[in-house]
Amino acid sequence: MKFTKLHGCGNDYLYFDCITQPAPANPENIARLISDRHFGVGSDGLILALPSDRADVRMRMFNADGSEGEMCGNGIRGLAKFVLDRGLSKQNPMRIETLRGVLMIHQFVGEEGTVTSSTVDMDEPILDLTRIGVRADWVTPAGAAHEFCLAGQVGAAPAGPTTFVSMGSDHAVIFVDHLDAIDLPTRGPLVETHPAFPKRINAHWVQVSSRGVVTMKTWERGSGMTLACGTGACAVVVAGVITGRLDRSVLVHLPGGDLNVEWREANNHVYMTGPAVEVFSGEWPITADIVQSAIRNP
Repeated sequence: MKFTKLHGCGNDYLYFDCITQPAPANPENIARLISDRHFGVGSDGLILALPSDRADVRMRMFNADGSEGEMCGNGIRGLAKFVLDRGLSKQNPMRIETLRGVLMIHQFVGEEGTVTSSTVDMDEPILDLTRIGVRADWVTPAGAAHEFCLAGQVGAAPAGPTTFVSMGSDHAVIFVDHLDAIDLPTRGPLVETHPAFPKRINAHWVQVSSRGVVTMKTWERGSGMTLACGTGACAVVVAGVITGRLDRSVLVHLPGGDLNVEWREANNHVYMTGPAVEVFSGEWPITADIVQSAIRNP
C-alpha cells in the first residue's frame, strides 16, 4: 500500500490515501510495525485519509503503539497538505472530520504550487476534568486557580502543579523554571500512566520566556518523546492564559520547530499556525504475515 511521510516541526506521520485505494483492515497493527524506527519506516504514527459524509475528508490517526488518537494538531496539517497537493480535495479552506469533530484548515500555498503551512481552527478548549478524563480522587487543588497536584510521587519527586486541558486529546501541562533539568524519558511515562488518567495522558513541561514566548518538551501518549505536539502547544497556551502566565497570542518553541498559537476571546477558539513538510513516499506491503507478526508482537 502506498504511503507518504510528512512532518510538522519534526512530528512525523505516515499517510495512507484511503480515498482512491482501500483502507487497511488492521491499521492498529500496521501502525505499530510501520512506525518502528529500526524495523519499520519510522514515525510517530499512522494517519489515514478517508472519505467523509460530513466534511471534505476524514482523518483517523494511530499512535506508534497502535492506539487510536482523537486528534493531532501537526498530523492534521500534514493531512491537509497531503490531500490538497494530490488533488484528493480541492477545497481550501478544507473541512476535516476527526474524533474531535469537524475542523477547518486554511492552507498557504507556496510559489511551487504546494502547501507550505496552514492555520487550523482547533475549536474551543475543554477544561472540565470529567470531560478530560482526570480522576478527581487522584488530584488535589494546588492553591492557584486551575492548578492541581497529583496524588503520590511521580518518580523521585512530585510532578509539580499541573493544569489539565483537552483539545480533543487530553493534556497535562507543568510549568517549570528550568526546562533542561527535566529528565523527560523518566518523567514522561510516569505522568502518562499515572492512576489519575485511566486513558493515559499527554504530558508537557514548559518554561516561560515572556508573556508571548514559551519553550516546551513533550511526552505523547502512545508515542513517547516527540519533537512537537500541536494539540499540546495549544493546551500549553490555554493553560498559560488561565493561570495568568501568558497572553493569548504566543510563539511556542518546540524541539522540532516553532508554532504560533492564538486563543481568541471573540469565539473562544484556539488557532494554530505551523509548517507541513513532505519527506518521501514509498510502498508498505499489507500482507497476512505482517499483520500476524504485529498481533504476536504488540
